Amino acid sequence: MTATPAALAEDAAARGPVVRRLLARPELGAVVGAVAVLVFFAVAADDFLRPAGLGTVLYASSTIGIMAVPVALLMIGGEFDLSAGVMVTSSALVSSMFSYQMTANVWVGVAVSLLVTLAIGFFNGWTLTRTRLPSFIITLGTFLMLTGLNLGLTKLIGGTVSTKAIGDMEGFASARAVFASELTVGGFQLRITIVWWLALVAAATWILLRTRAGNWVFAVGGNAEAARAVGVPVDRTRIGLYAGVALAAWISGQHLLFSYDVVQSSEGVGNELIYIAAAVIGGCLLTGGYGSAAGAAVGALIFGMTSKGIVYAQWDPNWFKFFLGAMLLLATLLNAWIRRRAEASS
Repeated sequence: MTATPAALAEDAAARGPVVRRLLARPELGAVVGAVAVLVFFAVAADDFLRPAGLGTVLYASSTIGIMAVPVALLMIGGEFDLSAGVMVTSSALVSSMFSYQMTANVWVGVAVSLLVTLAIGFFNGWTLTRTRLPSFIITLGTFLMLTGLNLGLTKLIGGTVSTKAIGDMEGFASARAVFASELTVGGFQLRITIVWWLALVAAATWILLRTRAGNWVFAVGGNAEAARAVGVPVDRTRIGLYAGVALAAWISGQHLLFSYDVVQSSEGVGNELIYIAAAVIGGCLLTGGYGSAAGAAVGALIFGMTSKGIVYAQWDPNWFKFFLGAMLLLATLLNAWIRRRAEASS
């Protein structure tokens, strides 16, 4: 039966709002890119879609995604954190060295590390609100200070650039189960970081879309002075966002420690750019006020698929950063095009 013009018009009108809502989603461009990367490496690498390969891809994605999600919220709020990468290492170093030097249960070191890491995040947020300096400058300073502290204190206390092994200390096994264990789900071997990653995505999405604090984040990122004028606690919101990045850095740092038992004090440098790139690929604007936690998660997934897909395809791994740079540019252009279409159709 052939549809009448009136029926076709009615159907288009019904689908119109759905299409507009779809085009307005920040993560749409990242989803399109993720599907393209998935199809590409599924054809180029035989082992990519096998259970072991997918498990490896998800693990690589989760280690980036745990940090990319709170970094995305911070960017939606209009700020940056260039210290996020080395903060992960700082968190691991504090846990390890405190436990070893104090011969304490490793959970004591884990708790102390949480307090220290949150204090670093609070310092970033508090300094931003008090000085009104750009977050780029403040967190660059924190990045340099933490890089020096990680190396200097580790050598001063332990005599080397790496921590001592704590695998035989009380509490290590239980801490490893929480931060670095493996799960078997439907024949897949999955690392516990995937659970942490998904939990953070769910929590961040709920905060952004279902709470007053989420409205504050978008308002602060869109126009901080206008938000302040209508009663939004701008300073508290910014400090809370930096604390969220610090919390995720603590989780990532504990995973780093309990996966390898020892920590190299020079690790983490440069990872902050990967977290920011994942958020941008996921649809976050550098100007703030726009983005989503789900988009950052998809951006991290693209990173994971690309890094492991190149290995499974047996290519020179030096091409990895080239592909990431190209993906960043393409995703940014696609996100901008989708946003213009959404604004034009609204």
